[in-house]
Amino acid sequence: MSAKNNLKHTVIQLLKQDRLGSFATRHDRKQLILRFAEDLVNIGYKITDIHSLKLKHIQAVTKFWQDKHLSNATIKNRLSALRQLASILRKPMLVPSNTELNIGHRKYISQINRAVINPNFEKITHPYLRASLELQRLFGLRREESLKIKPHMADGGNELKLQPSWCKGGRGRNIPIQTEEQRYWLDKAKEIAGQFRNSLIPQNKNYIQHRYYYDKQVQQAGLKNLHGLRHAYAQRRYKELTGWDAPINGGPNSKQLAAEQKEIDYQAKMILTEELGHSRILIVAVYCGK
Repeated sequence: MSAKNNLKHTVIQLLKQDRLGSFATRHDRKQLILRFAEDLVNIGYKITDIHSLKLKHIQAVTKFWQDKHLSNATIKNRLSALRQLASILRKPMLVPSNTELNIGHRKYISQINRAVINPNFEKITHPYLRASLELQRLFGLRREESLKIKPHMADGGNELKLQPSWCKGGRGRNIPIQTEEQRYWLDKAKEIAGQFRNSLIPQNKNYIQHRYYYDKQVQQAGLKNLHGLRHAYAQRRYKELTGWDAPINGGPNSKQLAAEQKEIDYQAKMILTEELGHSRILIVAVYCGK
């Protein structure tokens, strides 16, 4: 067995002790740590047991990620996973702070418009996945929410009611149903799900299995960066709420707004913060610009 495989094997065995977060959270964390192990071996450290992990290894791989120009947010997410690994190893001080590792602040202001507008879903033939993608597009849902949603339970008549257990951070929320297209796809999702308590995950699969199938299908269909569906939703709603385009689409930025417009802008961003399931109004700038 190669050094890389040996190292990954010890990671998998150790992470059987991981009890922090949901099954999906632990699964995602394991993938990040396995990627770290692979990168560590690829840059020349031939350690075969994760219990041998040292500070120099963390520093070397962090620099490798920085040299690859990964975003600060991505590196911080990976380091967060490594901190949980360190905790399980009973080496809580193994991973330095982001400041000590020279990881800058996350950038919340969009420089590039990442909205995905009018995507072609014709190659998505699986009815569950097609419904999930349409709900992502029309309601600005995250991928996880679009899979875990129970359409019958979510249908509140004039609003989509997302329960906390379906949402990131357990932040349930309500999203208005305003168009015939929204109503059509919600009704279609109810038809596909079948029984009242069914989600858009087929009965013969769990969340992780279906999420893997989702990723495979969208890749085969040539679809990329589908988080951009949320960006498109946010920009569309911003214009509906304010009457003008979002800054990322050429609309006025915050410094160009008159006093009355600033109040409209603020109220619109407060509504969007809630509809997108965030806790900070600043995050709206990621989707709409500032």
